[in-house]
Amino acid sequence: MKQMLMICLSLAVVPTVAQTAWTMQRCMQYAVAHNHAVKQAELELDNYEAGRTAAFGRLLPGVDAGIGAQYNFGRAIDPETNGYTDVSTFHNGYELRASMPVFDGFSRIHALRAAKASMLMGRHALREQQDQTALATLQAWVDQAYYEKTVAMAEEKLSETSLLLKQTRLLEEVGRKSSADVAQIEAQHAEAAYELTRQQSLLAQAALELKKTMNLPLSDTIRLAYNQPVGRLPEEPDLEPTEMPVSVGQSHPALQTAYYSLQVKRHEWRQARAALFPSLSLSAGLNTTYYHTLHASAGQAFHTQFKNNMGEYVGATLSIPLFSRLQTITGIRRARNNYRIACEEYAQKQLELEKLSREAWQDWQGYRLQTEQMTKKVEADSIAYRLTRRQFEEGLSTAIDLHMTSAQLLKSKATLLQCQLMTIVKEQLVRYYRGETIWTE
Repeated sequence: MKQMLMICLSLAVVPTVAQTAWTMQRCMQYAVAHNHAVKQAELELDNYEAGRTAAFGRLLPGVDAGIGAQYNFGRAIDPETNGYTDVSTFHNGYELRASMPVFDGFSRIHALRAAKASMLMGRHALREQQDQTALATLQAWVDQAYYEKTVAMAEEKLSETSLLLKQTRLLEEVGRKSSADVAQIEAQHAEAAYELTRQQSLLAQAALELKKTMNLPLSDTIRLAYNQPVGRLPEEPDLEPTEMPVSVGQSHPALQTAYYSLQVKRHEWRQARAALFPSLSLSAGLNTTYYHTLHASAGQAFHTQFKNNMGEYVGATLSIPLFSRLQTITGIRRARNNYRIACEEYAQKQLELEKLSREAWQDWQGYRLQTEQMTKKVEADSIAYRLTRRQFEEGLSTAIDLHMTSAQLLKSKATLLQCQLMTIVKEQLVRYYRGETIWTE
């Protein structure tokens, strides 16, 4: 009994994901944290960070050690006498060496700067992917919210039609309505039932799309929560329409990604030009050997030879490029073209964002006005429907008139709902193009 009681308490206290109500912000946050594309962008950023570490490591000296062993059978050089011998010998060598590039035309400096720019580009690419995931989730959330409301409208319409059908049949029995009127109301009832089934199917598809975008198990049931009335108009931001492209400016992640991509191409171009300059490197090292004639009883000890055969060296290498079969020239040419392409892409991205930001602003203002106008239209259509239904009950209007006013009211409600939800979407787009993070509270 105690175990059963503990299990019941745990099930009551710990809610499952399917039982949790999902607000718009929470859906976007969950999608950003669990989306596969965002995970891939995070791994790409880690690769860029590893590339920056590798570029920094190229500025440090390289140190390595080597050990070699060799058995000689037959004719070979005796290291003791420096003459030929045909005795089998064992030769063992040890080396510790270090090298340091001193000058390479600043190639490593530009490689490090390009790696840093790549890392910053990866950070903004991750932010852009997070924003795109949040926008896709927002659209999926709005679609499901829209179909949840239309399903409720269709259910209300079916309930009203069922009640009207009962009333019409009663009026037919008392002789106030004809069989044709009953048939027309039955047709409207069947149409309302069909519309409810269609809206429920669209709602199921929208729920699947939202769960896919959020990377939720498709078998779960997702229930939306509205933290604000759907029709509430957001407050006006402190921004004029002519100022919006300026505010988009340098803070937008997509524009920042294009900018740092341009910086990467510029440093790669300079790195390619560094191949025209000579390079200078220093090296130093220690080496020693051990030698032993096989099957010989006499011979110096290992530690004695290791100490006596020790040698040190210091060297400098100057490499002057003379002719590389035109590889350097063509490499510089391609790097320069890539840099110019990046400049064009940056200018194109800036113009595209300016255009999209203006469109989002205009759409937002348009949907705000449409919401106000459709609110008035819904009120007028509701009054017209109530009057027509009263006239139908009194025999002053036909079932066709009632159907037309009912369909007009339902269409107006659906249009109003669409304007309300699109107002929310366009507001988030305005914030997005201003460079704000839309998926955090």
